Amino acid sequence: MNTQTTPAPQFYLTAPAACPYLPHEMERKVFTHLVGERAPDLNDLLTQGGFRRSQNIAYRPACETCRACISVRILVNEFEPRRSMRRVQAANSDLIGYEYPAEPSSEQYTLFRRYLDRRHQKGGMSDMSVLDYAMMVEDTHVHTKVIEYRKRTEGAGLEERPRGELVAVALTDRMGDGLSMVYSYFDPDEQQRSLGTFMILDHIRRARALGLPHVYLGYWVKGSRKMDYKTKFLPQEHLMARGWERYDGGSSD
Repeated sequence: MNTQTTPAPQFYLTAPAACPYLPHEMERKVFTHLVGERAPDLNDLLTQGGFRRSQNIAYRPACETCRACISVRILVNEFEPRRSMRRVQAANSDLIGYEYPAEPSSEQYTLFRRYLDRRHQKGGMSDMSVLDYAMMVEDTHVHTKVIEYRKRTEGAGLEERPRGELVAVALTDRMGDGLSMVYSYFDPDEQQRSLGTFMILDHIRRARALGLPHVYLGYWVKGSRKMDYKTKFLPQEHLMARGWERYDGGSSD
């Protein structure tokens, strides 16, 4: 009888570093590698336990003095868009999303570079090269897709990569119980479209069509204004000490 077992994943702890979200706080992360045939199942399990994926690494905060980072997932089957969200959907009715394998393109990188230069000049990703971007997209052992959002073009037929101006991109993992939005970016000149909100709404629609109950948004950082948008997609669940707990707060339009 074969009694050989698959090795358990090994977890590691980073050294303390300055928190990118909250001043005067220090962050640490616990992480493991997502490689091999078990990577999709492990990614599901860890994401449900509050981890996030970056390339072939799954990580979660392990800060010594702060618990501000809270994992958020939208309850797809109960979600109803607010009036303001319906206006965002209407404003982007001329866009269409195409789903592709996790493969980078020069067109994607050009948009990604413009997004970083305008929106995140001092962020940790600000110096990413085209090779760094390619690794961010391609270095995955799980079920990852790239979704490109383009303006509809009259007369465009069936093409491998349809025409139309590229205005937004989402890197998305499909899990057993939902879609996890790994990273997304958009044209900084199209601010009036609220493309970040639109992509989340589109992922809710896609998850519902696939029969998946959740859209994972990553971490809501309590006290960080730039993360407040994540709590607008209600109802949702937050991963707390006792497990996933329903959150319905702040539902005014």
